[in-house]
Amino acid sequence: MTDHTFYMDLALQNAKAMKGQTDPNPLVGSVIVNDNQIVGIGTHLKAGEPHAEIHAIRMAGEKAKGGTIYVTLEPCSHHGRTGPCAVAIKEAGIKKVVIATLDPNPVVSGNGVKILEEAGIEVTIGVREEEARKMNEVFNKFIVEKKPFITLKAGTTLDGKIATHTLDSKWITTAASRQDVHQLRNENMAILVGVNTVIEDDPELTARIPNGRNPIRIILDSSLRIPLDSKVVTDKLADTWIFTSQKADGEKEKALLSQGVKIYRTNGSSRVDVKEVVATLGEQLISSVLIEGGGSVHASFLENHLIDKAVLYFAPKLIGGKNAPTFLEGTGFAKMADAVELTDTDIIKIGQDFKFIGYPRYEKGDM
Repeated sequence: MTDHTFYMDLALQNAKAMKGQTDPNPLVGSVIVNDNQIVGIGTHLKAGEPHAEIHAIRMAGEKAKGGTIYVTLEPCSHHGRTGPCAVAIKEAGIKKVVIATLDPNPVVSGNGVKILEEAGIEVTIGVREEEARKMNEVFNKFIVEKKPFITLKAGTTLDGKIATHTLDSKWITTAASRQDVHQLRNENMAILVGVNTVIEDDPELTARIPNGRNPIRIILDSSLRIPLDSKVVTDKLADTWIFTSQKADGEKEKALLSQGVKIYRTNGSSRVDVKEVVATLGEQLISSVLIEGGGSVHASFLENHLIDKAVLYFAPKLIGGKNAPTFLEGTGFAKMADAVELTDTDIIKIGQDFKFIGYPRYEKGDM
């Protein structure tokens, strides 16, 4: 392992620790080294607060002069809620900058490097590039497409069931897997389910971890069937947004609004248009969404090629039964050639369960 990768790995480790705190900004870590000693470490903590490079420069003080700064994302070049980091690096007297990956933000991309090189600073790009890109998969999509990165999550048996034919579902996976799900919720800005999940389970949809945050709760409910006494309406533990159709009952809408629930009427005459939901969430600066709906909701997003990542928790159990619900329903694809392939896959053992991670690959030109 070279010195470059050692220090960049440290910057990546510190950046990852902030997952769930910086949205819609990226995760960024920085390390300053001078005379083979670490003199400054910085991490971006929250949108609107100083960037990682600024924290590192402040820690290093005069020791930054003549040193090398490692940063997981290209230093910014524009004035936003904070000043440009590329200029701060130049003014600190830093002589070398090692960058994991360029910023996909068109406002920044390449401009930060240009400022540094024009100042005579040596720039190296591409150290731990793949790791840095994957770490910021949410930001990388949102900043370019203005739409949230969508993760499908399900806890299922090996035969794909999420409940028995009597709808008994507690519990398929272990407590360790369920705790991991709470971490996933903490990392996402919003969590989305269909109204049937609310009616059947009355869930809180919160992240029950120390010092965690609760995501915004998104409910798809075409005719506003949601019970007024459901937890997502009454508990006030997190904001609740309901997406409905044009046929929604006006009096029920007023009752929900009086409880502080936000209502979005989509253009669908009788069903919620999921593409419109995704576009609206992007307009509201929601950069990441975790879908924990039932099989119909999952299918509607997958069939519209809206899923960016799948996280499936498989319990070593078999239920069987053609009437037992599965995590993916809908009409399904007619031919095996049309099946969505999951790539860049990984399997992690959690207790007795298996956590599967994969990224759907859609054919170019589809949808």
